[in-house]
Amino acid sequence: MTVDAPAGDLVPAPERTPDEVLVAGEWRRGGGAPVETVDPATGRTLTVLAGADATDVDEAARRAATAAADPRWRGLPAHRRARLLHRIADLIEADADRISALQTADTGKCRAETLALAHSAAGTFRYTAAALETAEDAVTPARGDYVTMSLHEPIGVIGAITPWNSPIASDAQKLAPALAAGNAVLLKPAEWTPLVALALGRIVHRALTEAALPTGLLSVLPGPGAVTGDAIVRHPAVGKIAFTGGTRTGRALAHAAADKLMPVSLELGGKSPTIVLEDADLEQALAGVLFGIFSSSGQSCVAGSRLFVARARYDAFVGALVARAKALRVGPGSDPATQVAPLVHHRHRDSVAAYVDLARTEGAHVLCGGAAPEGERYRDGAYYLPTVLDGLPNSARACQEEIFGPVLIVLPFDDEDDLVAQANDTVYGLACGLWTRDAARAWRLARRIDAGTVWINTYKQFSGSTPFGGMKDSGLGREKGRDGIRGYQRQKSLYWGTDGAPLPWAASR
Repeated sequence: MTVDAPAGDLVPAPERTPDEVLVAGEWRRGGGAPVETVDPATGRTLTVLAGADATDVDEAARRAATAAADPRWRGLPAHRRARLLHRIADLIEADADRISALQTADTGKCRAETLALAHSAAGTFRYTAAALETAEDAVTPARGDYVTMSLHEPIGVIGAITPWNSPIASDAQKLAPALAAGNAVLLKPAEWTPLVALALGRIVHRALTEAALPTGLLSVLPGPGAVTGDAIVRHPAVGKIAFTGGTRTGRALAHAAADKLMPVSLELGGKSPTIVLEDADLEQALAGVLFGIFSSSGQSCVAGSRLFVARARYDAFVGALVARAKALRVGPGSDPATQVAPLVHHRHRDSVAAYVDLARTEGAHVLCGGAAPEGERYRDGAYYLPTVLDGLPNSARACQEEIFGPVLIVLPFDDEDDLVAQANDTVYGLACGLWTRDAARAWRLARRIDAGTVWINTYKQFSGSTPFGGMKDSGLGREKGRDGIRGYQRQKSLYWGTDGAPLPWAASR
């Protein structure tokens, strides 16, 4: 069922009838439990759909394997696959406003951010198309009477499991290279936010139909991870899992993949340090730190959630930071003035609040925030105020565990060795931000910090051409970049004999 939103709320009309999922190119009612999607700004139900169950997954996987092997797809030249990716990008761009509104309703995010994410997704398909057209296999140096070469071929069926915090961008980062590599894809969006993935499914289905390609190449299968996700991971037809989400789930997926001897890429959690050195530009650093933690309401794997400030500048910088955090505008994502939107779900808001309560018991000083905002406007939404804490040691649970909300913990440091020891004292290694005018020092520290990405005098900037991923418990493998397609392929070596004589060992006597 679909519930009408109150007047003034930005909730787009559903583009489909309820209870539809995409099973190997066929839109139909799922066989699983109901999946409810809620507007985080109001607490009102947007849609209840029937999720995919293990039977849906089985059919989708079997038909995906058939589609992947279809000569129309398997034999399609790279430039024509690239044309398909460009067409998908065109359709996303043409529909970006509606996709943005849908994502804001489903996730609570600000419209400016969801519009940027839609265009980012289109850009991912375009960059991947370019990388595909220019990808080369190698003729390798021969060491005998033969010519050797290395080729790359599709894996077959890919299971792509994506998170709720940035649906369309995360979907595109897996779907575009997987299709470019020649695979079929089972896409499982997060249970809380399935609507944008289903909208993307409509776009890809249209592009496949226009190109007279097998529509079974894509399934979109919303449902609980323990049911739908588990069925995808364990299905014998699935040859790789690409997952973005929590570290605990990622570790479980890695165990299941190991049982199948199946490759897996994991983009997991983070507790990323941002660092303000003594010589940092104050305005640049303040703006960057605020954006790094409070944009997306802190719901980002790379959120700069631990701030290390040189002790000599600690009091002045933290004072200015708190004043600006208090001035951030909290409201619904549909309001253009909003800077900090609601969290994705009331249950998640409660989890963030519980971490702040835990930090208080650990000795934290709440410098601002630390509660849900008051007032009629916020009463039914999943809001939480921008929060800054200090007074904790880096060993505290609030400093070590991913909160995934608008909560920043500030810590002082005395020298570079102290800074590096604290910054690296975490199970995570996803991202880092450095604020300094000293290029040599930035280079030195960037090399010493355990992080897959280091931003210097900027934060949360991304490029499709630059690989992304983490170290330690932040994951395995990399997405994006020219080699992003190769992660969805198998490598094969060919030897071409050039000596017409029989091999000596087998020669007749």
